[in-house]
Amino acid sequence: METNFRKTNLDNIESATIVNQKNLLASVFIWMFIGMVLTTIASLSFAFIPSLFDLMINVEPDGYVKKSMLGHIITFAPLLMLIGLGAGYRKLSFSMLAAFFIGFSILFGVSLSYIFIIYQIGSIVNVFLSTCALFGVMAGVGYFTNTDLTKLGSILSIGLVGIFIASIINYFVGSSQMGYIISILAVVIFTGLTAYDMQKIKAMIQENDGSESFKKIALMGALNLYLDFINLFMALLNIFGKRN
Repeated sequence: METNFRKTNLDNIESATIVNQKNLLASVFIWMFIGMVLTTIASLSFAFIPSLFDLMINVEPDGYVKKSMLGHIITFAPLLMLIGLGAGYRKLSFSMLAAFFIGFSILFGVSLSYIFIIYQIGSIVNVFLSTCALFGVMAGVGYFTNTDLTKLGSILSIGLVGIFIASIINYFVGSSQMGYIISILAVVIFTGLTAYDMQKIKAMIQENDGSESFKKIALMGALNLYLDFINLFMALLNIFGKRN
């Protein structure tokens, strides 16, 4: 049976391409949503089930509460996982990458369980809703703008390294003033990175051929947006959150 390619409707090809792009973009946000749900469940479980939360703290004789060794390990484990992912991403299959994303989301949720002890529930909800609004606006800017954000992304990436180093130092120093400054810078950086990452995802999905490589791209795109959202949320919470 012969196929007359000269009679192929180009509009159908264009429509199929658009559908393919939309499917991949939907996959990005579905994976991001899955990650957010897992993170929320894990953080709530460890915060409100005493037997779990007690694993992460030590109570001194004078009543002072501090993180246990496990608590410190869980705090830094997501960072170590990201470093490992950066080194071995190309060797991972899509299924292995998906398993990594799920495990990472759960572990990150456990590391965030402290916020329910430190901040008022109503304040957490308000900041979360504000983060959703800001994230949605900046993701829309990144998707619809015609301005190339590549240079902005490069500058923000440098700033990201700076606040990362500062955050590690402040983790041990414990300066509230330094933490406040870091949070302000983090809001600026992750707001911009949300738009940049969204534009980068849009550019990559336009070349989608349905292969496993592009499925991995969708998952990595979801991970980037997930990290943008979580870090933006934590920075806003540190600035505007009402403490218990």
